[in-house]
Amino acid sequence: MKVTSNSGLILEGGGMRGVFTSGVLDCLMDNGIRFPYTIGVSAGACNGLSYISNQRGRAKYSNIDLLEKYEYIGIKHLIKKGNIMDFDLLFHTFPNEIIPYDYEKLKSCEEHFEMVTTSCKTGKACYFEEKTNPSRVIDIVKASSSLPFVCPIAYVDGEPMLDGGIADSIPIMRARELGYDNNVVVLTRNKGYRKPEKEMRYVSLFYKEYPAMQNAIRNRNKIYNKQISMIEEMEDRGEIVVIRPQKPVVVDRMERDTKKLLALYEEGYGLTSCLLNNCSCK
Repeated sequence: MKVTSNSGLILEGGGMRGVFTSGVLDCLMDNGIRFPYTIGVSAGACNGLSYISNQRGRAKYSNIDLLEKYEYIGIKHLIKKGNIMDFDLLFHTFPNEIIPYDYEKLKSCEEHFEMVTTSCKTGKACYFEEKTNPSRVIDIVKASSSLPFVCPIAYVDGEPMLDGGIADSIPIMRARELGYDNNVVVLTRNKGYRKPEKEMRYVSLFYKEYPAMQNAIRNRNKIYNKQISMIEEMEDRGEIVVIRPQKPVVVDRMERDTKKLLALYEEGYGLTSCLLNNCSCK
């Protein structure tokens, strides 16, 4: 894997499966590998922020150690606050007090970093790069991570947004449009995975004021599967490098079993180490 001036790093989301990405990024940081362009979606955006500020281990600590301590995911939060995750803790207390985010390093870094959201008004992907305004950084990453149905609508610059994975789960085409065509894609599902393309009749009960968002959610699985097929074809042609779990993933999007999470993190780290050292990983 050779990083050049036209290299991009694409980080898929996947909720708590993102600990795999945390392992990948920690290994890259341990080896001093920086990409001129990184783009993250949902959990990929959260992990990408710690990578771009070069805070090795921060994402792992947040996703595993602090999950065990604070239990910030679960139905109890959905019942109490209308959000399955404790966003106050995740996007305010964590970055400001418990595991401070290094906004100065973000501001001074030379590499580009984009986060993806989905516009409720248009149902299309929005791509944001923000380095100087900490409050706006949080607004963007929060919107990128706001899952439909179980998280409230978030706002960026006053515009309603939801999870970036709805419109563009694996934004490799965004990277190519910007001139980055030597790409590494980090996925959080094993090869061959596809989402079920069943009709989502219940969508009509939500977001009635945003019909474009309803349509985007209905089409999401079909678009995701097309993206995965494209990724596999590009990988087969040798156009991209893909880092993905090799074992069937047993970690759920809202996983709270820290042993499972640690195992997936270690798999991500180990596979990346093998890739960098040109060894075979089984």
